[in-house]
Amino acid sequence: MHRFVSRSARLIVLSILCSAFLAPTAAVAGELDPLQKEWYEKYKKQKNVPKPGDMLLNTDEEPDLSEGFTPLFDGKSLEGWTPHGGTCKFEVKDGVIVGTCVPGSPSTYLSTNRTDYGDFIFTCDLKWDVDCNSGVMFRAQMREEKDKVVVYGPQAEMEGTEQNRGWSGGIYGQSCGGYFYPLWLVEHQPARQALKKNGWNRITVEARGNVVKTWVNGIPAAHWHDDGTYPSGFFGLQVHKGQKGQVRFRELRIREL
Repeated sequence: MHRFVSRSARLIVLSILCSAFLAPTAAVAGELDPLQKEWYEKYKKQKNVPKPGDMLLNTDEEPDLSEGFTPLFDGKSLEGWTPHGGTCKFEVKDGVIVGTCVPGSPSTYLSTNRTDYGDFIFTCDLKWDVDCNSGVMFRAQMREEKDKVVVYGPQAEMEGTEQNRGWSGGIYGQSCGGYFYPLWLVEHQPARQALKKNGWNRITVEARGNVVKTWVNGIPAAHWHDDGTYPSGFFGLQVHKGQKGQVRFRELRIREL
């Protein structure tokens, strides 16, 4: 009996050790890049901004995008999508969605009519004809405020080609308190250099429960833990307010998990 218990105990301990060794771990970051100090000083007091020492790193490879995905855009029309928040223009040209800034308009979001996307892998390509700030809202929400519709929630930031801070792939809390995940750490340098100045750029977002990760052109970017505030919602393609800007979207696809 004594031998049996001892052996069982050893097996249990071995099982626990193996589980701990094999379980995925989150890589903790924490070192602010000196080249990002200006941006840190500008944004560090925003409501949502994490302390560098509390941030996690995305060390995963980009998910396989070859199978199991459903198109969110038919290549011909904006069926299933509706603009909200402003009057910036969205249209279909040559099989892609083209968003154009309208001076004086608030930021505008071409949003999916379906509003209950929860866990997923989403991917699409962006290309700028005229530089502007853009991005993809996910698990987004809407509220009425002073007789207007406000789109709010997490956004995978895509900054355009002229911005020099390199935060494409970061996660911004649109109309809800600022950056959830800025790319200002030393470890984020590859992500800050991932955006192509010319041509198409791919943004991929994976949301599983409270864990959200992003990739830009296959390079790991953000690793954000939501507190449960945004479990599901809609997607929205942003054209930021401004005096100019035009951005193209294509290959909008999703695999629900």
